[in-house]
Order: sequence, then C-alpha cells, then structure tokens
Amino acid sequence: MKTPVFTGTCTALITPFLPSGAIDYETFARQIDRQLEFGVDALCVCGTTGESATLTTEEHVKLVDYCVAHVAGQCKILAGSGSNSTETALYLCQHAQESGADALLLVTPYYNKTTQSGLVHHYEYLADQTDLPIILYNVPSRTGLSFTAETYQILSQHPRINGIKEASGNFSLLVETMAYCGDELNIWSGNDDQTLPMLALGAKGLISVVSNLVPEPMAELTHSFFRGDWEEAKELQLSYLPLMQALFFQVNPIPIKAAMAALGLDSGVLRPPLWKMDKGPRRELMETLRAFDLLSE
Repeated sequence: MKTPVFTGTCTALITPFLPSGAIDYETFARQIDRQLEFGVDALCVCGTTGESATLTTEEHVKLVDYCVAHVAGQCKILAGSGSNSTETALYLCQHAQESGADALLLVTPYYNKTTQSGLVHHYEYLADQTDLPIILYNVPSRTGLSFTAETYQILSQHPRINGIKEASGNFSLLVETMAYCGDELNIWSGNDDQTLPMLALGAKGLISVVSNLVPEPMAELTHSFFRGDWEEAKELQLSYLPLMQALFFQVNPIPIKAAMAALGLDSGVLRPPLWKMDKGPRRELMETLRAFDLLSE
C-alpha cells in the first residue's frame, strides 16, 4: 500500500504574468497566501493551469523555487515537471527535488507522444533518477496520448510512482485501473466536475482549477467526503457544477484568469498564443459569476 502524497484538495495554481511578459511574483505570493488561508491541502506549481508550456526552463525552475520557499512547509507542493523530452523532464525533476518540492507531477509526453512501452521506459527512467514520489498525469485531450490500465499496472509496481492525476474523463479506464492496481496506485480527480464520483470509487482527492477562484468550497468538497458527510459533498458538487462548467467555456486557463480578474483577484495577463475570452463565452461566464453572487456589477 502506498501512502498518498496528499488527501483532499490541491489547487493547480495559475501563473500571473505582467504586461511586460515577466512573472509577477508579488501577485503569485498573494495567490498562495489566499489558498493557504482557505485550507487547501496542496498546491501544484508549473502545471497546465500555470501555463507551463510557455515557461522558459529558467522561469520554470525559479517559479518552483519561489513557491516552495514561500509556502515553507505549510502544505504539500507538487511540481509540474513533465515534458515531451525525457531528458528535459529529468532536469526539471532533479531541480524540483533540490528545491524541496514534495512530489512531481509528470504529464505524458505530448506532440511526439510515444507507445505504451515508451511510457513505461520514460516513467521508470525518471523514477529511478529521483527520490521524490511521482504522480502521473493523464490528460489525452491535450497530449493526444492516454495510459492504458495495463500500463498503469506495470508502473504501479515502481515504489516511487505514487499515483495518477486522472483527467481523461474515462470512467471505464478508472475502474479498470483500480481493479488492476488496488492500493499500489493512488488516484486524484483532474476534473472538478467529476470529483465526487471519483471519490466514491476510491480517489484520494482533487487537483483543481476551480479552487483558484473559490478555494474554500472546493476544499470542503473533499473534506466533507472524507469525514463521512456525503450529503454535504454531494450538495457542493452539484451546486457548484455550473461554475465548474463555466470555467471551461474556453480552453483553460483563459476563463479562470478572466474570472479572477473580474473579482478583483490579481491574475495577470495570458501568454500567447492564449488570448482573452471571446465576447460570447465571456458574457456567459460573467452571468455565472453573478448567479453565484461572486460578481455584483
């Protein structure tokens, strides 16, 4: 049995950029403090929501360093360290370990992709070169590549491969993986709108986009489940569903940054090729924020 890196809710942090294009570290610090104030269990830095694909290597490692230093042990830190190059991923993994991160979040190789055998070699190689627990990240809508349950079973046998952020939306894969791997591979929901069904199947929590905006209810969603209050967890899952959907009207993190800016929460600009929300989806997002009494104008 593998002890999960964290149990509960982890916020996949946005990265605030200044109009000049530089990272706004003062704003980033305020974001971190707000998350800690509202009781999240972990933070993920340099993930998809953090626009990691447009970070330079220098920016990436500095951002991980800053996050670890600022949190100073108040919660777990997951460092996004994946790449479509195994050697680049290795560099990011080794740096994250040196920085003091608690775990590595490793997305499947994207664009060039690989075979299932290639996935096994990629992850086993990285796991052999680090002392940190690894969370695999399955998001085929972005990468064009998904794990199979058989591959998960093979990788679950490595002592440092701790679990999966499952964002495929494929419940058949989820159930098959749990049947194959049991307690040797922890699972976290990578989709806010599927959190409670995954918890009911045995997931250990959520890695959330929505908690950037509303950390308290997203933390309470998982906390209420684990203390046995299923009705409260169900109420939170269902009542916040329209907001979860609205924050994906366009590709993440475009809507979450727009929503945070509308609420006066510093979010910074997007890095191209990401662009501001189109008028129609933005109008619908603002209407949803008003419906939740988050926006008064």
